[in-house]
Amino acid sequence: MKKIIFTEKAPAPIGPYSQAVLIGNTLYTSGQIALHPFSGELILDSIEVETKQVMENMKAVLEAAEMNFSNVVKTTIFIMDMADFAAINKVYATYFDEQLAPARETVQVAGLPKGVNVEISMVAVK
Repeated sequence: MKKIIFTEKAPAPIGPYSQAVLIGNTLYTSGQIALHPFSGELILDSIEVETKQVMENMKAVLEAAEMNFSNVVKTTIFIMDMADFAAINKVYATYFDEQLAPARETVQVAGLPKGVNVEISMVAVK
């Protein structure tokens, strides 16, 4: 059975999608960008600050599904400029145990919503 996951601690969807969907023990998250969940403002001070906001938004979605980063089995990172990869990776790495890190792909794209520099989605399993 499909269960929609929603938390006010992450940005509300701005279209016909959910923050995440839980099917059985598997959680599929929508991509998160650096929107502050309460003010709705973009946090774009630096690529590091932007990535931290994305990961904090994702943390809130995982927690709403009674999970955390140790449950994540796959991530997808969309970035505007591959030159930002090292800085994004440095922040991203602080959220995972390197020995149990999820599978991942990182893709440079031509554009992201609201002109952000990074968007991350995840799949997690209880």
